[in-house]
Amino acid sequence: MKIRFWGVRGSIPSPGASTVKYGGNTSCVELRYGRDDEHLVIIDAGTGIKPLGDHLAKTQVPRGPVEARIFLTHTHWDHIMGFPFFTPIFIPGTRLEFFSPVNYEDESLESIIGNQLSYRHFPIRQSELSASITYRELREETLELEDGLTVTTKFLNHPVLCLGYRFEHEGKVVCTVYDNEPFRNVFPTDPDDPDFDEVAASEGEDAAAEENRKLMRFYSGADLLIHDTQYTLREYVASKVGWGHTPFEVAINNAHKARVARLMFFHHDPLRSDDELDSLLESYSIQIRAKSALELSIAREGDVIEV
Repeated sequence: MKIRFWGVRGSIPSPGASTVKYGGNTSCVELRYGRDDEHLVIIDAGTGIKPLGDHLAKTQVPRGPVEARIFLTHTHWDHIMGFPFFTPIFIPGTRLEFFSPVNYEDESLESIIGNQLSYRHFPIRQSELSASITYRELREETLELEDGLTVTTKFLNHPVLCLGYRFEHEGKVVCTVYDNEPFRNVFPTDPDDPDFDEVAASEGEDAAAEENRKLMRFYSGADLLIHDTQYTLREYVASKVGWGHTPFEVAINNAHKARVARLMFFHHDPLRSDDELDSLLESYSIQIRAKSALELSIAREGDVIEV
């Protein structure tokens, strides 16, 4: 499998002098597999899907129509906002198959995407697109696709239903885990709290621990884990609990325990500069060097990784 990063930023596009090295586009990853990398998977449709679409229009369309599967982790704005600007949707012959977490609200995935493509938001409507698009909503399940790709899904801990994806092909494993916050006990644990219930507190601790273990089993042994690391542990504890993201330290510790070969920091905070990311990578690498074989790196727009 071949991975190329087109958008690595979280929450909002962040162009500027301080983000030139790693990039300011929001989440979009290209995954290629098969003979001559002919099969295309796109993970998320943040603003990074715009340059990906332009690239496909120049390099693939002259050789034949674009056919791709788009796996959305969830439908928060930063993960879908680039789709109306994805050039292939305006080119006849394009065939896209969307996959996304099931939505327990009234709207379907098709209507959520279509709402972007309405005159109140965009000059071209969904019904006017040239591409053929189908939609499929997912729960926790395993897909055995006809071209040899196996995709396993795992619900994550985020303020909206969100899926992690485990892609397996010819013995290689690539996992995505974003956006995700470590599961935690939501019941009071302080005996002096008027709402304290000893049984509920104990069961809450057990339930949170088990969900975190399930997630580690989900990406156990992965050759590459692309993981949300929007905050440091200090930032998270100070003011970001409940925001739905993982501290670097937690991602590193869990990836080590799960025997992951390579962990890539992803979904960078929009305020995190290139220099700060470099400093964090150096610090964490020094801390684990003597304890773990885990390789750490930072997802950067344009980088290509073969697994």
